[in-house]
Amino acid sequence: MKPVLLLIPGMLNDASVWQHVLPLLPPDWTVRIANVLTQDSITSMAEDAWQLVADLDKDQPLIVAGFSMGGYVAIEMLANDNGRIHAAALMSTSVLAETEESRIIREKTIAAMQANFPKVVEGILKFNTHEASLDVIDFLRQMQLAIGSDAAIRQIQALMARSDHRAKLATLRLPVAIMCGEHDRVTPPELTRHIQACMPHASTTWVPTGHMLPVQSPAAVSECLSSLWKTTLSS
Repeated sequence: MKPVLLLIPGMLNDASVWQHVLPLLPPDWTVRIANVLTQDSITSMAEDAWQLVADLDKDQPLIVAGFSMGGYVAIEMLANDNGRIHAAALMSTSVLAETEESRIIREKTIAAMQANFPKVVEGILKFNTHEASLDVIDFLRQMQLAIGSDAAIRQIQALMARSDHRAKLATLRLPVAIMCGEHDRVTPPELTRHIQACMPHASTTWVPTGHMLPVQSPAAVSECLSSLWKTTLSS
């Protein structure tokens, strides 16, 4: 039985962040994409994501893949799973809890967004990408400006209040794939090493790019997901 793949976008991303990944996935997979733009907490995002797959038969294989903030949502789902998830991919994300330092940075970002959102978006574009083409930058800019500051601020506040699920994750034995850009400045490689320490059985793929893996490295993302499914079949 072929899997249902649930893709969860990151902060200031809509479904189009996966647009270059989708054509590269096995054609017989069923893909559903969560919406993370309207909720005010990671828990609510996870609850809505669960609703997207609530109609599935209990034997239907389910792969959950979260990118960036979507990785936090995937982690929330894993921490509260009753065996429904068969495999998971965590891309450009972290298992660590919010720190006082990161909280201060996020509060400053919220203030800056309230003052001049387009200017903040330009800073995000530079920080999130590595050697990106003008087409990639323009695509990301249009997507983020269209999503707007209200959704962005809600997402930042949700990130600040997220739970620490490391103890639960350490008990999981389902197949997990981790991905990180070698030049990621948002969730740098050191944060991926914390995921590895928490889930030592997981496979890790390092990609020679920055944070925006689905946009800048869609082939690597699709290959990672396909390999994860093969691992699931053999486990």
